[in-house]
Amino acid sequence: MSAQDWPHASGPCPPHQEHPSKGTNPLRRPSDRIENWFFRFLMLVLVIGLPVASVRAGLTAYQSQVRAVHAQTAERHQVSARLTSQPRAVPSRFEDTTLWARVRWTERDGRQRTGTASVPEGRTAGSAVWIWVDRQGRVEPAPMSPEAATTTGWLVGGTTAVAVAMAAFAAHAGMRLVLDRRRYAQWDTEWDVVEPVWSARFRR
Repeated sequence: MSAQDWPHASGPCPPHQEHPSKGTNPLRRPSDRIENWFFRFLMLVLVIGLPVASVRAGLTAYQSQVRAVHAQTAERHQVSARLTSQPRAVPSRFEDTTLWARVRWTERDGRQRTGTASVPEGRTAGSAVWIWVDRQGRVEPAPMSPEAATTTGWLVGGTTAVAVAMAAFAAHAGMRLVLDRRRYAQWDTEWDVVEPVWSARFRR
């Protein structure tokens, strides 16, 4: 059989048909497009906004802690003191116990001062210890270390990244819930129209 024997071989060729693109799919509802664009927006936030937010928050916290380190280092100095009482264990919020004792030390100007300071284990009355005091002669904790400032920066940056990611996923879940409720309501409305027609076909 030649090509001319095929039906419509001598007639015009049928127009070339293409599948509709994703954006023009007649089955895609407006809610589907809204969800798709909102998801793209959230992905953009995660890709661009999350690193920027976490880095800025981490740097801000780090710089704030570094200023605190410099201020505490300039305000406090270390002196040698001597215990004037037996250390006493006091429950602490962050540790099991902390040992406290009365101490006496001599300031740079020769004045004798006393106070209460935390002391290491194994010290007894009369032992020498190093303590930190401020310019007013008050006992203070040791200044924050630069390592602590770095740790705080990383912690704040990581926490911010997790918070941004959780917020993005929560926003997507909330949008999905709202759109699903709208779809269900639309399906109920459409079924109220179609159901009588289908029921009538089976009653014949």
